[in-house]
Amino acid sequence: MATIKEVARRARVSVGTVSNVLSGAVPVSERLKERVLRVIQDLDYHPNHVARSLKIRQTKMLGMVVSDITNAFFPLVVRGAEDAAWKHNYMLITFNSDDQPEREKQVLSALRARRVDGILLVAATTDGDLSHIQGTIDAGIPVVCLDRVIESIPVDCLSVDNVAGARKGVEHLIAQGHRRIGILTGPLSVQVACDRLEGYRQALRAAGIPEDENLIGNGAFRAEVGYAASLPLLKHGRPTAVFTSNAMMTLGLLKALNEFDLRCPEDVSIVTFDDPVFSQSVRPELTCVAQPAYELGFRGAETLIHRLMRPDTTHVNLHLDTELRLRQSTAP
Repeated sequence: MATIKEVARRARVSVGTVSNVLSGAVPVSERLKERVLRVIQDLDYHPNHVARSLKIRQTKMLGMVVSDITNAFFPLVVRGAEDAAWKHNYMLITFNSDDQPEREKQVLSALRARRVDGILLVAATTDGDLSHIQGTIDAGIPVVCLDRVIESIPVDCLSVDNVAGARKGVEHLIAQGHRRIGILTGPLSVQVACDRLEGYRQALRAAGIPEDENLIGNGAFRAEVGYAASLPLLKHGRPTAVFTSNAMMTLGLLKALNEFDLRCPEDVSIVTFDDPVFSQSVRPELTCVAQPAYELGFRGAETLIHRLMRPDTTHVNLHLDTELRLRQSTAP
């Protein structure tokens, strides 16, 4: 098995130069870097990261916990985070909490045991018992929250402006002449869902449209829950338009519309919060309030790495903008 000393000898450089090429901590000229990397490839050299992490007390690994990896929004978030991590010579390992606080606790415990340097977290809940998150921070592992803001713990948070985004989507329906506008909410134990409901309510109030409880379907960010919440909404509320709090719930709504023999947008217009890859593959193509998912992940990882380098800087709370993308699922 090749050693770092053999790589240095073959490349005619010092062991320190090889180490700098591998870590990226100190700049190395392109000429030397290419020579070292060529020797590394020829010798099939693999550095012992475990031994190095014990020496420098860094693993160069970041953990990421998302609430539901089957949600089409999160793969782009993970991709952005992974690209940023790779750019800074970190590896990213990803876990799924399945939106279960108890599972999230187990995952954070496992990441602490594996000595990750920092964690990107899409929290399963933003209220209730958050002691496992505080405990992770107290153990010296910084946490950056993505998508879902936690206000009771001093952490960096990156999200989108959910109130403004939801209001933008509902205002489009109102401009189309709709007055009976339903909503499928996410779990109201999560601030994201509460904010999108608030944006819906703000748009109705601004237009002088009274709120109707029969037009509010409370659920979760999953297709099967969107379907279940749509059934009473369509049976008792009979909306002419529905705003869905994420795209997965829209799939459930489309299934329910089919069972009621209703067409979109001829009978029911739809605006959804999210713009996943399938939004232009279904028929009709979905009008969406698009989130910058890739940017959210990329900037989140950059924020975490900056926190690792400068732990005493002020915490950030950043809201990214959304974009209304008009397609075929809305009509007057």
